[in-house]
Amino acid sequence: MAKKTPSSIASLRISSWISTMVVAVFIMMSKHVASQSGDRNNALLRKYCRIYTSTNGESYLTNINITLSSLRRQLSDPQVYYAFEQTTYDGEFVYAFALCRDYLTTSQCLACFDSAVNETKSCGISDGGNVIYDDCSIRSEIYDVCNNDSTSQPIATFSQTVDNLLSEVRDATPKTSNFYVASTRQASTNNTTVYAIAQCVRNVSQAICKSCLNTAYNNLQRCFPSTEGSSVDFYCFMRYSETPFFQSNQTTNIALFLSEGSSNKSALIAGVSSAVGLVLVILALWLWYHKMKKAKILEEAASALQSDEIYSYQQLRLATHAFGEEYRVGKGGFGEVFKAIIDDGNVVAVKRLHLGYARARSEFENEVRLISNVHHRNLVRQLGWCIEGSELLLVLEYIPQGSLDNFLWGSKRGTLNWNKRFDIIYGVARGLAHLHNEFHVKIIHRDIKVNNILMDDDFQPKICDFGLARLQPEDQTHVSTRLAGTLGYIAPEYATTGHLSEKVDTYSFGIVILEIISSRRCTDEHFNGQDTSHLLEHAWQLYERGMHMELIDEALEIEEEEHKVNVMKTIEIALMCTQSPTSLRPLMSEVVLMLSSGLSLGPRKLIKPSFIDSRRMIHIGAIGSHNM
Repeated sequence: MAKKTPSSIASLRISSWISTMVVAVFIMMSKHVASQSGDRNNALLRKYCRIYTSTNGESYLTNINITLSSLRRQLSDPQVYYAFEQTTYDGEFVYAFALCRDYLTTSQCLACFDSAVNETKSCGISDGGNVIYDDCSIRSEIYDVCNNDSTSQPIATFSQTVDNLLSEVRDATPKTSNFYVASTRQASTNNTTVYAIAQCVRNVSQAICKSCLNTAYNNLQRCFPSTEGSSVDFYCFMRYSETPFFQSNQTTNIALFLSEGSSNKSALIAGVSSAVGLVLVILALWLWYHKMKKAKILEEAASALQSDEIYSYQQLRLATHAFGEEYRVGKGGFGEVFKAIIDDGNVVAVKRLHLGYARARSEFENEVRLISNVHHRNLVRQLGWCIEGSELLLVLEYIPQGSLDNFLWGSKRGTLNWNKRFDIIYGVARGLAHLHNEFHVKIIHRDIKVNNILMDDDFQPKICDFGLARLQPEDQTHVSTRLAGTLGYIAPEYATTGHLSEKVDTYSFGIVILEIISSRRCTDEHFNGQDTSHLLEHAWQLYERGMHMELIDEALEIEEEEHKVNVMKTIEIALMCTQSPTSLRPLMSEVVLMLSSGLSLGPRKLIKPSFIDSRRMIHIGAIGSHNM
């Protein structure tokens, strides 16, 4: 380590003093912002500050204030619920967006925005933050898009090469199935290759992807002739560089996704001049027709992701062969699931619901319209529905691998190694976090269990039946009648008092983690002769003795020390999720962070979990002294 000189120490002290003063000024500036959002029940759901600080506090303050002021002006217009702004000042690039729920008035939207700004400013000179309320959310980040190295090539030639490549990448990406393109371009001199990628969030529409990449492309214009530049937004990312950052065999053939060029037109004109050319024209037209037909099919398939279709009962009855037993692939608390083929060969799942009470019809329609807007990789996609008389049916994407329980204690047991199990745990966490925090209406599942987790062909989990528990009558949500949940997974406070929050799902998720790791059912009893009533108590006893690894399914045979540490940390996260009171449980967004980083959120103490066993007896844990 280099020895610090007196001058460098003095510089550090001055820098520290300036940073402290900037933070103080920043907090003082925030005091004038309204901290109340009216009389509405507008709870703060999530807040985080980025761990990095701006290298130039004064410039950052100027930048972020300009950006936030612009957002507020945009939201001041009636019927404007989404605002985006980006500013560049003194070499720093800041982008931010604000989103209000559409049910708010303009004044309510602005009040919530002001509260969110107040929360964000408490981050000091952290280079970004995210605040989510029930009524609104804002996000801001600082990002330096260009490096300081200029290309060794002629500036005009290099800039034109990069511009042509980025424009083609921008145009092709929204047309791909995965919203991702990687491509290269050879410069005309010095044999230099330029590398570029673009990627959009997969669950946005093609129009949003295109708009976002247009902004990214425009931002990168300012980088020329820098050898590298990146542009990041909430929905997309674009980057170019003279230095390779992906393999040559990982490129995309973007010519397939770009519009017809002038060379094709020239070929058609030349072909008309001869009889052979006429044949070629006919052939070209035939190929063009089928290409357009295929593009239309792809477009219709993509649009199906954005809006549901209303089917007739007769359509679904014929598609399932009158709901024949041989087409039934599942049965649960809400009804039966059938495999069906509709719309010229598309394989789907049809869930025939059994909701026998008077308000079911109207509540069903409201609920399915709500969940039809939910799109996430780890959530089963709803494709349509049917309401005719007493028949209530959902049309869902078909997941051929079936539910997770089949992989843990069914015919496919033994096929999941630790990496796959961890990916399943992480995917379920992401799906729940999306339901709780990243959608305009908070959706609490209420019945998270391995049977409601389906597995696709890539072993990615997909949560099903979210939103359906809300359709159960209110008088059937107490333990004395019928739970909107499953014993063994259900949180104690919900079982005894009917108190519902997103932490109910957190508890159930903790139980699911233990089942995935151990391949034991949560209601199993008598582990290795121990006097335990179920899996959660057994896991706690092993944790108390520091014997986490004995919980692991013997079929896993984990040898690597890194994997052992990961398993132990995941078990501790599961136990944290089952804590009572609910304030001790993390939010699912926090769980995602812990799983992705391998870290716990601070020095939290674990206490013995509370649980309800198969005899519906509540067992309350006592405070312990064990640290994460």
